[in-house]
Amino acid sequence: MFEAVEELVGEHADLEKKLADPSVHADQANARKLNKRYAELTPIVGTYRSWKQTGDDIETAREFAADDPDFAAEVKVLEKQREELTDRLRLLLVPRDPSDDKDVILEIKAGAGGDESALFAGDLLRMYLRYAERVGWKTEIIDATESELGGYKDVQVAVKTKGGNGATEPGQGVWARLKYEGGVHRVQRVPATESQGRIHTSAAGVLVTPEAEEIDVEINPNDLRIDVYRSSGPGGQSVNTTDSAVRITHLPTGVVASCQNEKSQLQNKEQALRILRSRLLAIAQEEAERSAADARRSQVRTVDRSEKIRTYNYPENRISDHRVGFKAYNLDQVLDGDLDSVIQACVDADAAAKLSAA
Repeated sequence: MFEAVEELVGEHADLEKKLADPSVHADQANARKLNKRYAELTPIVGTYRSWKQTGDDIETAREFAADDPDFAAEVKVLEKQREELTDRLRLLLVPRDPSDDKDVILEIKAGAGGDESALFAGDLLRMYLRYAERVGWKTEIIDATESELGGYKDVQVAVKTKGGNGATEPGQGVWARLKYEGGVHRVQRVPATESQGRIHTSAAGVLVTPEAEEIDVEINPNDLRIDVYRSSGPGGQSVNTTDSAVRITHLPTGVVASCQNEKSQLQNKEQALRILRSRLLAIAQEEAERSAADARRSQVRTVDRSEKIRTYNYPENRISDHRVGFKAYNLDQVLDGDLDSVIQACVDADAAAKLSAA
């Protein structure tokens, strides 16, 4: 079992030698690439060495167990440790999503339900902002269209690790956790506008895309149509007096991104380009996924916005994730940012599906 890990051990040792060479760090881009791979392999190699050592310890304990009962008890303890290390190593060897360490752009759009849906979109925004605060991520609202009652018709948020793009530990990047949030979120509650106390059902859509760097997506300036127009809504004296809002259309794909929240046209253009770049990366990734149908079947569905992935039931204080059968009665805590158990259920289901397909 795990014979292939020996190759990874060799690669890890080779990377260690390269990173110890000062000349390697003259090329910062290459050094970052080597460091990232080294960090990915380190937990695998460490766990594998512990797994092998435990196997040797079991054999030694069995040899002495015939003469010493204490060693017989030690065998059982070591076998349990070996079983735990085997499970951990299997999980570490699950193929990783290459985007797991990326930061994300998260979009929330009000759907069916009018004002109530917009208010729910605002509740979802608050939930994600609180969750980001809990785990130590940075957030930045890029663009937002507020509703009359204080919710959001549409809001886009950049979520990133404090150290910039990239996670400190495998599986702890922003995309690695938030990619399971994409889809239609349904709420069941008595709206603030309901005078007779009836429970209504409405929905909001969440779209999560890895934030692309310039090296991820090449955009030819000649493929862009840039339109400027006057901003609308709150924003100060400059609103409705200058053409500061920007809309960018990527002509080959028809993808559009716009921003009007910043004061200057240049700032709005930069923000719109960020959104456009991440959307084009998402399209490229979806095309790659379609070409790998077998791999897609082994994954938890995360980006299909046509299906309701989760229900938030206020009267019962219940949250249900329909993809993995998760159910809990702490909705108030989840909406306050305690999302870890919900997300972990999706992570575990995804890993189990990949392991069974391996």
